[in-house]
Amino acid sequence: MIFAVPGAFTPTCSAQHLPGFIDRADEFAAKGVDRLICLAVNDVFVMQAWGRQSGVDDRITMAADGNGDLARALGLEMDASAFGMGTRCQRFALVIRDGIVEDVFVESPGEFRVSSAEYLIERL
Repeated sequence: MIFAVPGAFTPTCSAQHLPGFIDRADEFAAKGVDRLICLAVNDVFVMQAWGRQSGVDDRITMAADGNGDLARALGLEMDASAFGMGTRCQRFALVIRDGIVEDVFVESPGEFRVSSAEYLIERL
């Protein structure tokens, strides 16, 4: 499963999104999820630092989409220039089984619901 956040160290991402997956990693594993990947349009060093500060262990992979190439290829990029952040990815989650995307959950602007750990646990 991939869950994507607009940016490392940003308020909702740091206070709710990533912590939800940290807290429920064992529940995801019990439901057969063998890998949780947190994706953001940040560089690898920022993602590593955010993971360390957040207490991420080996149950979550912190993945950098440094240039936003994946977000753009998925059509899930957003313009955050008004906030001084440039192009970022939207908040979303992908459920992937055997290399095939089975479900896509994309948040409406300013919302945090369908890509949350709680919501996704209920859908598995």
